Amino acid sequence: MIKWFSLGFWELVARVVLRNRIVMLSIITLITVLLALQWKNIRFTFTEANMLPADNPVNVEYNAFLDKFGEEGNLIIIGVKDTTLFTPKAFAEWAKMMESIKSHEEVDLVISIDDLRKLQKNDSLETFELVPFLDPESKTNQEALSKARRDLFTNLPFYEGLLFNTESGSVRSAVYLDKEIVNTSKRKDFVLDKLVPAINNFEKQTSIDLRVSGMPYIRTMNAQTITDEIGIFIGAALFITSLIFFLFFRTFRATLVSILIVIIGVMWSFGTLGLFNYEITVLTALVPSLMIVIGIPNCIFLTNKYHQEYKVHRNKVKALQRVTTKVGMATLMTNLTTAIGFATFAASNNKLLIEFGVVTSINIMALFFLCLLVIPIFHSFIPPPKDRHLKHLDRVYVRSFMEWILRTIKESRFSVYVVAIILLTVSIIGIYEMRISGSLLEDMPKRTEFFKDISFFEDEFDGVLPVEIMIDTKRPKGVMKLSTIKKMEELEESIMEIPELSKPLSIVSLIKYSKQAYYNGNSEYYQLPTAQEQGFILSYAKNATKNSKDNLMKSYVDSTGRYARITTYMSDKSGEEMVQIENQIRTAAARLFPEERFNITVTGKALVFQKGTGYLLDNLLTSLVFAVILTSLLVAFMFRSVKMVLVSLIPNLLPLLLTAAIMGFFDIPLKPSTILVFGIAFGLSVDDTIRFLAQYREELKRNNWKIRKSVYATFNDAGLSMFYTSIVLLFGFSVFMLSGFGGTQALGGLVAVTLFFGMMSNLVLLPALVLTLNKTLANKQELPEPMIDIIEHSDEEIDNLPKTKL
Repeated sequence: MIKWFSLGFWELVARVVLRNRIVMLSIITLITVLLALQWKNIRFTFTEANMLPADNPVNVEYNAFLDKFGEEGNLIIIGVKDTTLFTPKAFAEWAKMMESIKSHEEVDLVISIDDLRKLQKNDSLETFELVPFLDPESKTNQEALSKARRDLFTNLPFYEGLLFNTESGSVRSAVYLDKEIVNTSKRKDFVLDKLVPAINNFEKQTSIDLRVSGMPYIRTMNAQTITDEIGIFIGAALFITSLIFFLFFRTFRATLVSILIVIIGVMWSFGTLGLFNYEITVLTALVPSLMIVIGIPNCIFLTNKYHQEYKVHRNKVKALQRVTTKVGMATLMTNLTTAIGFATFAASNNKLLIEFGVVTSINIMALFFLCLLVIPIFHSFIPPPKDRHLKHLDRVYVRSFMEWILRTIKESRFSVYVVAIILLTVSIIGIYEMRISGSLLEDMPKRTEFFKDISFFEDEFDGVLPVEIMIDTKRPKGVMKLSTIKKMEELEESIMEIPELSKPLSIVSLIKYSKQAYYNGNSEYYQLPTAQEQGFILSYAKNATKNSKDNLMKSYVDSTGRYARITTYMSDKSGEEMVQIENQIRTAAARLFPEERFNITVTGKALVFQKGTGYLLDNLLTSLVFAVILTSLLVAFMFRSVKMVLVSLIPNLLPLLLTAAIMGFFDIPLKPSTILVFGIAFGLSVDDTIRFLAQYREELKRNNWKIRKSVYATFNDAGLSMFYTSIVLLFGFSVFMLSGFGGTQALGGLVAVTLFFGMMSNLVLLPALVLTLNKTLANKQELPEPMIDIIEHSDEEIDNLPKTKL
């Protein structure tokens, strides 16, 4: 198989491409048009990424909860911490805003102080009825509003933690969306086109600052930020990479063709997303920009080789042919290793990563063929480069840098190894400082207003991330037994003792409120009924909850009365303590609810995300190992040498360890976004290794298998391109640091740092290792028997061998 990609094969490719230029360009145009037709299938995701496979027990439990109670993330909260709200003008505007929100079909229920209902006993009907907390006249009277505020904070404990915070005086409204639209585009349309304008109008009329949060709102604003950033990334990546390309080569024509190639690559990437019907997520949104960042180095490598060849013999056609014949194999292998680095994400058993890995790896290989075809064809139509275009080959500062590296390799290899060992030791120390983050919101854009609103609700109401406890009584109507309700109350008291969790909400609260209402609203009776009171109070409560859309608690007991739900909220700052929090809840539940009579499920978005993070980290580490193995097999395929595999891995694993150490020393947590760094950076960094080794393999043949001479020739030929491409990749990934998302910033910054370490490692450590282990590194399988004997000698010994031996 290796002979398929021998020099003769690449000569054939060069001839076919240059002799059929119009056909090749027509094929590229046709593919571009066909993929552009798939853009109509592109759509943005409206759900959170579930990082667990469908059959994972945590997912099974969560889906069972959703089957009983529906989508949990349907609550939007609107908060304010301003006493001027309880003035007639501001209160009227508040009521107007809430009425406007309530009128939309997407809204299922609104609980707000302007239209608050309180329970009141109706003895004639033996039920409780909901009556207005405020009469119309009170809303226009300052004294009445002030009194209503005092009554709310002192006489309605049922709403504490739900609508107000007694200590700080902050107030909020609860907007429950229709559960059927939470994961659809209707949610986005409601938030952006109806809710946000209503909020802005209130703030304009009253000068009161409102805070908005809740999962539907967070998800919508988060997705909108992703959408806005796609254009920024594409523009920034295109600008900075093409600018670096121009600064290197000082030719507008070559720069323009490179821009054209990556633009076509971007079009193909969008077309691939549409072709596979993949949604645009926080990861797939990066694919178009990645095509630019990865495509430009391909253009640099091929253009630089063309200039090198043309400078030698001043024959344009010959130079274009040699671009393909001399670096075709190296470029194929480098793109293949990069594609493998991304393709290994498909082994993660995670839908989000599988789609990202599939689309990126396919488009990387498509970019390779695009560059291999377009660059020789384009340069065949234009005049050859002028002398000023070739000056970059002898640029003083670059040449001085490369000569310094070459001197180091020749004269100070021992020092290189000492430095490498020191860095390895520091890396191991730093790795032990690393921590894992289970935060659901940590990667969200912290500079946005909606993230500041999240912080407000975490401070005022103890969080916005729901944690759910589902209680299965194993019999119909088992929830309404007083013994079960008392057990639930004890569990809620245990939850209240966990500082990271908010006040729980369940059927228990309604029953306590029912007793308070039975005793004419006296807040001292906000407690569970006694055994004597149980019969008549619970019968009143049951009658009150029949066929009422405004029943807040209808989602906390299922229709059969078998399942109950307790909801609490967790601060995102507590994400790393999620395991301990879950254990505390399970311990308390096991003590109160015997396993033979009850089934207890602890679930919710916060818990599912935390479990998903751990699962994803394990899978991504497996993917990284898989990438290392595949790369090793590629090198083994090229050289048939175990030592060469080790030589190729050492310079690429060391930068990964250094990056891990930086994460440990600077307290950058290990999370889905940062673990991606290692797979991506390894796939890109190993490109330079493969490029160097593939070129070295060809130089061995040209230099009569003299290893030292071949290494130096490889460095002189490929070193400059390795430097150029690494610089472009480094700056290209740096554009992701413009993102508002912490995960994307970390991805861009850490990949850039890793690529810098990788560049230095491949330019210095790799040639040093090849020279140190120079006895048996050549590919013996391609050598005739006399050559196998020759390779065992040093270069000096080869020079002194008898001519007959040579």
